[in-house]
Amino acid sequence: MINARAEYNFSGARVLVTGGSNGIGYGIASAFAAAGAQVTITGTREASQEYDNDLSAFTYQSLKVEDRSAIQSLADNLEGLDILINNAGASLPGGQDEWNPEVFDQALRINLTSTFDLASACKPHLTRSELPGGASIIGIASMTSFFGHEMVPGYGAAKAGLVQLSKTLGISWAQHGIRANAIAAGMIDTRMTSVMKDIPEMNDPIMNRTPMKRWGTPEDIASAALFLSSQHASYITGQTLIVDGGYSVFG
Repeated sequence: MINARAEYNFSGARVLVTGGSNGIGYGIASAFAAAGAQVTITGTREASQEYDNDLSAFTYQSLKVEDRSAIQSLADNLEGLDILINNAGASLPGGQDEWNPEVFDQALRINLTSTFDLASACKPHLTRSELPGGASIIGIASMTSFFGHEMVPGYGAAKAGLVQLSKTLGISWAQHGIRANAIAAGMIDTRMTSVMKDIPEMNDPIMNRTPMKRWGTPEDIASAALFLSSQHASYITGQTLIVDGGYSVFG
């Protein structure tokens, strides 16, 4: 039997995953912890016990990513950092209409501005990192980085901006030993997307367009994050890796 499983060793690496309590963030945090990293996650609730998932493998910090001062406080209290995963995000925040200018602004703050704020606040730590291959910043982008979606004008604009921000950080911070990349997640099976998967009128068009004929998993995104943060990707920066089962191949 062929075993081509990739194994990563992040022993001693310090990782921060925003929005790590559920879904993609939880999958990424779990993968880094399994690879030996010291993982801090953030969530919007006061305590880790308020979540259904077992978060005992991580250090938990409550954080509202719209709060710039809270972001700076979190960064100031870190002992060090090698890998920043900007995963926290939300479409239609609070179930509100993103065509409302105030909600549009909120979507930008949650999904784009916060990633800049976190990167900036954590830059001193990342600059001091001795991680082989360099420190890493990874943003979680989306198919809406490339395709318009009329329901989420703010979320889509933010995710498109995240791709461009990764390019800019990759150019600007290479001199500090920091690599910056993004992962554009396709249709990933999480609690947030479960309603789409369960409705044939929504699920069928997605599957018809996806060559691999399945939904992705948080583990699919986690594997990409492990690779991009590893020494094997030491010559990769400013890029967006699309993990979508081929969905975006159909232009």
